[in-house]
Amino acid sequence: MIVITGATGNVGRPLVQALTAAGEKVTAVSRRIGEEDVPEGVRIVAADLTAPEGLRPAFDGATALFLHDGAASAEALQPRAVLDLAAAAGVSKVVLLSSQGVGTRPDSHSHGVLVRSIEDAVRQSGLDWTILRPGGFNSNAYAWAESIRTSRTVIAPFGDVGLPTVDPADIADVAATALLEDGHRGQTYVLTGPALTTPRQRANAIADALGEPVQFVEQSLEEARAQMLRFMPAWAVETTLAVSGAPTSAEQQISPAVEQVLGREPRTFATWARHHAAAFR
Repeated sequence: MIVITGATGNVGRPLVQALTAAGEKVTAVSRRIGEEDVPEGVRIVAADLTAPEGLRPAFDGATALFLHDGAASAEALQPRAVLDLAAAAGVSKVVLLSSQGVGTRPDSHSHGVLVRSIEDAVRQSGLDWTILRPGGFNSNAYAWAESIRTSRTVIAPFGDVGLPTVDPADIADVAATALLEDGHRGQTYVLTGPALTTPRQRANAIADALGEPVQFVEQSLEEARAQMLRFMPAWAVETTLAVSGAPTSAEQQISPAVEQVLGREPRTFATWARHHAAAFR
């Protein structure tokens, strides 16, 4: 039995699908989850990683764990308690969905302190561990969905700054491989897409997927900061803006890890846009 936390998220959902397609028994965990959220035969447990005791039923009979905080705040997550419960129940392997920023932004509160503390807990858990450090997700473009649907417009900062964003389905495939196969113990994989794309290019890719023009309107830094502060803590806003507007050379580097693990190139943003065009119609 493999336990997937954050099971209704952009990575957790395709991971559950990949594992069930491979014939694995899966327990899907999320704060709010129903049978309609998972393939037939998947066991569901509604639980919150910030309240680890609620996870006990999920770990019954489990041998492996995919750990992702989902919608939980990294500040409230209790990784050591979660991992101790998992180990006590017989779990021997954990795959953590972390962030590239742990390596590229070690002085930031969000990555250098909060997310690194989760990585440290995993490394010290006594379990066989693999850590995944993706960069930006292609699915971050869902933030544009409403404005594209209503006015065929994307409003975003740093229109011509490129990043190698990654398809969550590729992250899920790497996670599934690490959970199911040997050879990934003690590995930390940085996961990116196959090429740099800018917000303007990503908007154009969505337009191509829709078969209709989409206008790109570039925000100022202050406009973007004010908008993001409505739904994100200040420390997360500043790190996000720094990565988006002034990425380091490491953050713009194409990682070979997806191809090394899966034996194929990572999917392009254009492919992601075609697969998810319905969200923008």
